[in-house]
Amino acid sequence: AAMPGLLLGDEAPNFEAETTQGRIRFHDFLGDSWGILFSHPRDFTPVCTTELGRAAKLAPEFSKRNVKMIALSIDSVQDHLSWSKVWGPCRAVGQISSAQPLTLSPCAQVFVFGPDKKLKLSILYPATTGRNFDEILRVVDSLQLTAYKKVATPVDWKPGDSVMVVPTLPDEEAKKLFPKGVFTKGLPSGKKYLRYTPQP
Repeated sequence: AAMPGLLLGDEAPNFEAETTQGRIRFHDFLGDSWGILFSHPRDFTPVCTTELGRAAKLAPEFSKRNVKMIALSIDSVQDHLSWSKVWGPCRAVGQISSAQPLTLSPCAQVFVFGPDKKLKLSILYPATTGRNFDEILRVVDSLQLTAYKKVATPVDWKPGDSVMVVPTLPDEEAKKLFPKGVFTKGLPSGKKYLRYTPQP
């Protein structure tokens, strides 16, 4: 799917869709949760089937993080219902009509929205490459740390690793906010602007 012109920080379109769990309005569906919208080129494709199985398996992990998942494809709800028998229940699989502000393409896309309904992350995959759900969970953890704790996550960060203090936070404030301590890593240039703290 492509959301034409939708950039990071933009508000999610408040589309309506028929889903396997009834008609939804996207903003109402999100409520005060985070949301992940997966687009699928069409039902019954082998790659997507493996993904939805994994999504269903990881549903408890996502709900622990207050994340609602919804998958969209161009097929009818009837098709979705017969497809969902193949991989078991995942939160909601919707059909979007062409009148909606989303256009679906042969690509698979991941959109992560915050509780403010704004787009926090978007990843575009070719239909032949299955999405990495460990990475999607990692990204949600990183986004939530940034949203709630004023930290960023460095390259290859995994939950539990040290995090980085955002550059806009003055040193004095950082010391108050992060009682576990703030340490800097020097760069070859001698500059000490990389500030780390144990994950809050």
